[in-house]
Amino acid sequence: MNEERPHFGGSGTPLERWRDDPELADLPSLNLAAIFEESRRVVVIAPHPDDEILGCGGLLMQLHALGRELLLVSVTDGTGSHPGSSLWPAARLAATRPQESRRALARLGLASLETMRLRLTDTQVAGEARTLAYRLHRLLHDDDILLTTWRGDGHADHEATGEVCAALVDGSSRTVVEMPIWMWHWAEPGDARVPWHRAHRLPLDESARAAKRHAMVEHGSQCQPDRSTGAPPILSALALERLTQPHEVFLL
Repeated sequence: MNEERPHFGGSGTPLERWRDDPELADLPSLNLAAIFEESRRVVVIAPHPDDEILGCGGLLMQLHALGRELLLVSVTDGTGSHPGSSLWPAARLAATRPQESRRALARLGLASLETMRLRLTDTQVAGEARTLAYRLHRLLHDDDILLTTWRGDGHADHEATGEVCAALVDGSSRTVVEMPIWMWHWAEPGDARVPWHRAHRLPLDESARAAKRHAMVEHGSQCQPDRSTGAPPILSALALERLTQPHEVFLL
């Protein structure tokens, strides 16, 4: 990651900047058959419940339609999303967010998706990286395809999860595919901090985009304001629009 750290203040990059970016539209297409080979399992390693919808919900629907073997690993239960909240204390989040994730996956037609929950500490994945690496090592096949958050995404848990996954690829036949999520908030088109040379684009039709939007409705804890603290939603309407564009982008 560039020494200049991204920030999450304000409303972020206007949606129009991404919509009007010709370089984004010209990214090479993601070749599903070549990258996600039929004989290999795809393991989605999501730092928080909802990352699998936001980052790769459209891809998961397409892989499921192709009959690929899928496993979702949820690293944390997302209990750190509302610090100081009496409406959303950690115990309620621990019970609620996995349920939100299950309902959201069902909206994508993925109700049967096998899911493992590691229950590491939200916001502290970097400090628990060795535990994460050990637990993933025990469940991964040697030729799995790891689909996880980008190592430069700007969110500490996203970056730590991506770093662990990248390390688990070394010395094996595994590959890692990274998905930017918060990058769409802090980056600009052509941003030098983003490795655009590794980026590939997966087009999504309107049906897939609508499914992602409907799935995110299930994540009410993240999409509604917190009445107890006056805080706005973790995921604003604009953030959701940026993450339900007519494509998903992956770094190979």
